[in-house]
Amino acid sequence: MDLTVVTYVIYLALSIGLTVWVARTLSRSGNVFLADVFKGNERLADSVSHLLVVGFYLVNLGFVSLWLRSGDSHVDSVRTIFTALSTKVGTVLLVLGVLHLCNVFVLNRIRRRGLMDGEQRPPVQPRGLTPMAPPLPQG
Repeated sequence: MDLTVVTYVIYLALSIGLTVWVARTLSRSGNVFLADVFKGNERLADSVSHLLVVGFYLVNLGFVSLWLRSGDSHVDSVRTIFTALSTKVGTVLLVLGVLHLCNVFVLNRIRRRGLMDGEQRPPVQPRGLTPMAPPLPQG
């Protein structure tokens, strides 16, 4: 079997496996955060979580497919297999990390905006009004 084909098979197995693992981990761990972002609306949080996972799969698996042919096109030894795999899988891991950080950044901005739009209450209920001071004398 051609070593280039072996490299492609290992790359696809590692990249797809990492993508599935990261997506499941983020989905499972992110539900609490999403419920907070959407003020306890569990149904909306689950729906957004599912949409984020689908988008994550589409973007990352599309990148994995495009990245398959770039770089070393001819692999002729075990050493070049490891070189090609480290470059390809390392790039996939960086893309996974950037996508995760972008998701967290956007969701945190949504959460902060929700907290600033009237969710904050005064720490103590007001008990009355402060009387106005008499007008100052002119002259």
